[in-house]
Amino acid sequence: MRKKIALAAALVTWPVSGFAQEKPAPAQASSGQTQAAAPQEDRVKALEEQLRALAGQVAQLQNDLKAMREAQAATPTEAVAAPAAPAPAVMAVAPQATVAPQLGGAQQNAKLLNPDISMIGDFIGTMGRNTVQPSRALELHESEVGLQAIIDPYARADVFISFGEEGVNVEEGYVTFTSLPAELRLRVGKMRAEFGKVNAIHNHALAYIDRPLATNNLVGGEDGIDDAGMSLTRILPAPKNWFLEGTAQVFRGDSSDVFQSSRRQDVSVVGHLRAYKDLGESTNLDLGISYARGHNDQEAALLKTSGIVGHNQFVTNLYGADATLRWKPLRRAIYKSFLWRTELFWSARDQLTAPTGGFFETQHAFGMYSSAEYRVNRRWTVGGRFDRSGHAANAALTDNGFSAILTYWPSEFSQIRGQYRFGRLANPASAGLSDANELLFQFLFVMGARHNRSRVAGGGSRRRQSERRVRRARLSGPALRRGQAQLPAEAAQGRFADRGRLAARDRLAAAADYSVGQPEDSDCRAGLF
Repeated sequence: MRKKIALAAALVTWPVSGFAQEKPAPAQASSGQTQAAAPQEDRVKALEEQLRALAGQVAQLQNDLKAMREAQAATPTEAVAAPAAPAPAVMAVAPQATVAPQLGGAQQNAKLLNPDISMIGDFIGTMGRNTVQPSRALELHESEVGLQAIIDPYARADVFISFGEEGVNVEEGYVTFTSLPAELRLRVGKMRAEFGKVNAIHNHALAYIDRPLATNNLVGGEDGIDDAGMSLTRILPAPKNWFLEGTAQVFRGDSSDVFQSSRRQDVSVVGHLRAYKDLGESTNLDLGISYARGHNDQEAALLKTSGIVGHNQFVTNLYGADATLRWKPLRRAIYKSFLWRTELFWSARDQLTAPTGGFFETQHAFGMYSSAEYRVNRRWTVGGRFDRSGHAANAALTDNGFSAILTYWPSEFSQIRGQYRFGRLANPASAGLSDANELLFQFLFVMGARHNRSRVAGGGSRRRQSERRVRRARLSGPALRRGQAQLPAEAAQGRFADRGRLAARDRLAAAADYSVGQPEDSDCRAGLF
């Protein structure tokens, strides 16, 4: 129909335009010109008649088109109106027809409300000789189940339950409030303390099978400072191109053999200040200082052995400093990377010279470790670690050790790691030294979706997945401070579900290195590994 209208319009305009272009002959007073004007008038009359005929045809076509549109518009109305008559019959069967869709929709919505569930397995074997700190030949060291979900736009919950050969333990379980005034972030529950780097990382997220000697001797070993309490974190003003984050935490006061409370007011406190700076496109520097204070087990030991109440005068003060240098080219991060990390610890422990009495004294012990890890290619990583540490209860005893580590990644969901460990360990019973030569191997695997909560493995800001995301977004410290770097709401709550193999690989890599924290989340300790 539209083609016919266009054709008619063309026929009308063509002769008129041709007539308009013709130039009238100049007026002359001769009789020949008068005779030539007669045929021209006839020609104009013929064109006018053609124009009228074409105008009639166009009007007819418009009427036909209008009638067709009215017919098409009336058809759906009649079709919809037709079944309106048997309304009672429809109402009679309505309950059966609508129940199934409602149930299906409810089930689908219920799945959306369920938390993300994941499981990580950690199998360890040991060969060799170690008379001071022996371990089992084979063991399923840990099976950790993670439950993570966004509660509402203002809070997120993370729970990690550890199943081991010695029982079941809630390794971490807390809720994080991300939308508080003054850019504060509050975490409430049981969590790993923000003391240094390694303390906040879960065992499966470490780049080595065991923990450094300094953390075993001074910071509580595998469990570390892990207690029920509250944590408050905030991004602080910083010099140009620096990122500063401060964390203050209060715990009940029971953390392994580091802190032990006997009264309600015997709480422990932890403080951590972190500074981060991009040195280049692929290199960054991460610095931190930490402090922890709490009552130790001397009070309980004295009360148990002699019935003497010491009024909780036995306190342990811990000081820490850490530095991490990370090189990871943006375009080849899965093939080449390097990470160097060093931590220093000082312990000041109040105690008696003898378990049942003696003189009051303060033992000052020092410990440190330094580790390096280099990714050779996509599948292989090599590394090493040097350890030196005194004992918290007897600073005169010093342990030294060295480890060589080789890791193979069959896929992004598993790791196979071997570690040779040599140690010259002090024996508290004999006050002598004993050499330990051991070969350790480890198998790690993961199932299910797991968020990179900002701190792969530890509770407050250890593996802050945030740093990885901040680096990808190319955001500088000043931009974050000025509020110009507005991360999506999902990022602000750390809701980064694992999507495919690439996401899983990121979680595995994130576990080994602690990234910039707070901007989007702050508990990067449970990424994948």
